[in-house]
Amino acid sequence: MPPLPDRIALTETLSISRIVCGLWQVADIEKSGTTIDPESGADALQAYARDGFDTFDMADHYGSAELITGRLLARYGDGNRPVAFTKWCPEPGPMTADVVRRGVEERLTRLGVDTVDLLQFHWWSFEHPGWLDALHELQRLREDGLIGALGLTNFDAGHLALALADGVEIATNQVSFSLVDRRAAGALSQLCAERGVKLLAYGTLCGGFLSERWLGRSEPTTIADWSRSKYKRFIDTAGGWDAFQEILRAAARIAAKHKVSISNVASRWVLEHPAVAATIVGARIGESEHRGDNLKVFSFALDGEDHEALDAAFAATQPIPGDCGDEYRKPPFLTASGDLSHHLDAIPSIYTAVPVPGRPDRSRVSSGSIWEPIAGYSRAVRIGNRIFVSGTTATHGADRCVAPNDPGAQATYILDKIAASICALGGRMDDVVRTRIYLRDASQWEPVSRAHGRAFSTILPANTLIEAGNLIGDYLVEIEAEAVCD
Repeated sequence: MPPLPDRIALTETLSISRIVCGLWQVADIEKSGTTIDPESGADALQAYARDGFDTFDMADHYGSAELITGRLLARYGDGNRPVAFTKWCPEPGPMTADVVRRGVEERLTRLGVDTVDLLQFHWWSFEHPGWLDALHELQRLREDGLIGALGLTNFDAGHLALALADGVEIATNQVSFSLVDRRAAGALSQLCAERGVKLLAYGTLCGGFLSERWLGRSEPTTIADWSRSKYKRFIDTAGGWDAFQEILRAAARIAAKHKVSISNVASRWVLEHPAVAATIVGARIGESEHRGDNLKVFSFALDGEDHEALDAAFAATQPIPGDCGDEYRKPPFLTASGDLSHHLDAIPSIYTAVPVPGRPDRSRVSSGSIWEPIAGYSRAVRIGNRIFVSGTTATHGADRCVAPNDPGAQATYILDKIAASICALGGRMDDVVRTRIYLRDASQWEPVSRAHGRAFSTILPANTLIEAGNLIGDYLVEIEAEAVCD
């Protein structure tokens, strides 16, 4: 009997293969309008399952991937069926209980199951706070049995920490993680280790670029498929083709030493990070399959010499900017199209700017807080090219305090709220020239400062931080900002 992939327990009731079959390429295959025959697609997936690769990952926008997987699961009846992950990636907007339930029930219907093994949630812009409402509704649906485990996808460390601090129980976070994109090895891995969240790593083979096929090859000028288009952007951002070849050469020497492939080395490097539960390797239905080669990932381990060789190659590259998931939320958009045009037409603002009566040079926004009409103030006001944002707390909706015991999480939420206010008035966070931070307790300066640093590390506005003593309610921090729109 051939060897099987290693397995890992995500929860007490959910065990998965450490190499997950990703079905992202179904959307690529079907983008011309041709739909894969569901039964033929299920035949291909069943071949993976027979070889032990019995865990499949997909999303609501991966073409007919959920329908194909549903046909596969139906073949097993009530028996020991494969594991199916999927993602719900709604457009930003109000996340009512009905909206969230419909999103989950559609996944259940397409997969033909009563419970989604792992439902992963993606949100396009944290400036729209509906994501917190969605997560709390998803948690209620998990308690009702419609969801086995709740995960995230493309969440950075700050917003994962915020979700956890607000009481959402998260099992996994699926992010890009590879020899080229090493962002997940930093703050995100540290947070996951502290809170027991596991990472699911995609892009580990960079759409097939991390293989012998590209070693010593000239830089491609035309790329037909979405996957390679996306990961070529990562390679360009990390320093370009020459720097990428350094990584390939180092991986090739290690592969020869262990008698494995470059792809094996790339996967092994990611899997050896303690926070990583599994890597996601694309299953191209009806095209090249590498199940036998993928099993070799579990036949060796990287030693100190191997890590030194890879670290030396990394030194010739540049870090991918920002944190995990930023490629979907800010430039440079490292997606297949280089922006979000193949996902969204536009991202709506949570706020609406209105003119100030009798003052044509002024406009303002309100956040809907109960305090604004009582105290008589606006969330933000624009006068000419200047925007003034009022002292902002972690108030969600009309009056709920987010993450009442975590000042860093509150600061993350506040800064999203400030960004939304400024954008609604025609500015950007890049335009911020001053911030002021008021703390209940000066000893809590560090997590708040780190949240501020994540938002402004390249902008570097003038800043003041003071201990203000008691703030109203459960608020631990309040922040105000000023921007000049050049």
